[in-house]
Amino acid sequence: MFRGLLRTVSVPTLLLTLAAAFAVSPTATAATAAPSAVAAVDPSSAGSYAVAHTDLTVSASGRSFSARVWYPGTTAGADAPVAAGSHPGLAFGHGFFQDISKYESLLEHYASWGFITVAPKSQGGLFPSHSGFADDLNASLTWLTAQNSTSGSRFAGTVDTARLGLSGHSMGGGAALLAAGRNSAVKGVSTLAAAETSPSAVTASGTLNIPAQYVGGSADSIAGVADNQQKMYDAKPSPTQLRVITGGFHCGFVDSSGIGCDSGSLTRAAQQKLTRGITTAFLLHTLGGDGSLYDQVWGSAAQNLAGVVYSAKP
Repeated sequence: MFRGLLRTVSVPTLLLTLAAAFAVSPTATAATAAPSAVAAVDPSSAGSYAVAHTDLTVSASGRSFSARVWYPGTTAGADAPVAAGSHPGLAFGHGFFQDISKYESLLEHYASWGFITVAPKSQGGLFPSHSGFADDLNASLTWLTAQNSTSGSRFAGTVDTARLGLSGHSMGGGAALLAAGRNSAVKGVSTLAAAETSPSAVTASGTLNIPAQYVGGSADSIAGVADNQQKMYDAKPSPTQLRVITGGFHCGFVDSSGIGCDSGSLTRAAQQKLTRGITTAFLLHTLGGDGSLYDQVWGSAAQNLAGVVYSAKP
């Protein structure tokens, strides 16, 4: 059922090696040192920030929808104050007919590393608009940018508006690519099992000159690599990379499987750990300005990571 509907709608133990004295916030520019949490050499493990979240309504760019925001907090839990500093912002798109709660472990992980991530709850029905979802993702970034300068907002003075990115899974990955093509404020995009959309995410990929990452699973039978992420990667000019998790499956990127989900030879826990490491390193390097992670993103560590086939146009 899930596969049919998708087609219908087109769809690191290493020791710590860096002293805390050398750390800076995730807002560092590309020429500066890494965020404070980057004292850990393993981005697949949790970062140093407490994880907080809040549920709210996003209203921006003529669009309005419910969303959950995961962010680095002073304490963990709902509605906690945002941790001091200026943090990169993300908008994350869910997959077809998937609730955003399915991505909680991943988005909490990003928050622990200092990212503020807005996850729209929109376009969750049987007949979503891919173009509309792309607009919702961009509206999320526009809203977050506005909140940074809004007196009294929870996020006032906490968003690095020069470090905005997009991410998503399946349909949401495709929509993230569409959104990136429409938004010059976006500095990088990372996708999970991105699915072809209407309008075409493959075509949109070809227009992007920002760093883009396509992560897929070799056992994905819903949005397989060959017909989706490979085509997007082939269309995309440098800098770009394709990371294929051996034995990874489409629903291995979410926290639990539902009706119509596939399976692979890799456990969900193993796939998600690899996913956290690959994507967090990319986001920290691209948006967080952490030059120390170059090797894990573009160098020999990336090329020789066990269980992941690496292709890249640096």
